[in-house]
Amino acid sequence: MTRILGIDPGSQRTGVGIVDVAPDGRMRHVYHAPLNLLGAGAFPDRLRRLLDQLGEVVDTHRPDEVAIEQVFMSRNPDSALKLGQARGAAICAVVLRDLPVHEYAATEIKLAVVGRGKADKTQVQHMVGVLLNLQGKLQADAADALAAAITHAHVRASAARLGVGTRQAWSR
Repeated sequence: MTRILGIDPGSQRTGVGIVDVAPDGRMRHVYHAPLNLLGAGAFPDRLRRLLDQLGEVVDTHRPDEVAIEQVFMSRNPDSALKLGQARGAAICAVVLRDLPVHEYAATEIKLAVVGRGKADKTQVQHMVGVLLNLQGKLQADAADALAAAITHAHVRASAARLGVGTRQAWSR
């Protein structure tokens, strides 16, 4: 059994989602939540809150691998920089605990989970719920994090079948 932590980084809210993947590829939902960073004060304080809260999730649930969404180019440079800094804080939280990190573009995640790289958030939320047999509507950031974990589960299974690394499996 491999435990995968998915992360959807954000400067106001960061989604986290954890799945267990059996050797036969079956997935089981373990945990999901949005980490609320608002109310922490100045932006550096939000990054500290992200580092601390994500560290607690890792320490509690002990994932084996991490999948994180890559930064997309925003029209607003300030927003893109803040998102990049939040992503960096999230990566630091997991690499400080010696976890391997696998990065996926948002279009790759949507393609793997929904079948369309341009799928909207409601389609991702719906398919994550279906794939993990979850009831009720998922919070968007947590659903995106679970989608990243599901994507990595699919890619690592393909990589194992092909006898290549995860990046090579995805790009074939």
